Amino acid sequence: MYDNSDENCARKPPRLLRSSNYDGNLFVTIQDGVWKVRIKHFGQATPLLLTVVVIELSDIAFAVDSIPAVFGVTQDPFIVFTSNLFAILGLRSLYTLISESMSELEYLQPSIGVVLGFIGCKMISDFFGFHVSTEASLGFVATSLGAGVLLSLMKKSD
Repeated sequence: MYDNSDENCARKPPRLLRSSNYDGNLFVTIQDGVWKVRIKHFGQATPLLLTVVVIELSDIAFAVDSIPAVFGVTQDPFIVFTSNLFAILGLRSLYTLISESMSELEYLQPSIGVVLGFIGCKMISDFFGFHVSTEASLGFVATSLGAGVLLSLMKKSD
């Protein structure tokens, strides 16, 4: 099993983690068969709880990081923040699909690069007063990603 005791995030929360041992799939465990229920004790948190906290914090960091990119597609704050909320909800479940797709579809990664370049150019052009509509932006994104998938599938079938 991997020993994470040297990791920075594992050294910082000693008050939260009272147990260094895993207890199956439990986030909080009991010691000597007794739950400690006091104001400052609620049992012993296992390293699994720290793992989940770090994963959720990284999800939030990636969602906040992508807000400027979504503002590059649309200026509606409701759309921006709800899309990031759904991104947080679906990030881990879609990771497997995207990582396998990247290895199977040769042209998907370049098409994602084209999309990111387009969004960057769109943000720069908005700064200089040239506006590209949301419909045109979404059409370009869908066309680029679709072309990357289609070209990859065509090459794979040959």
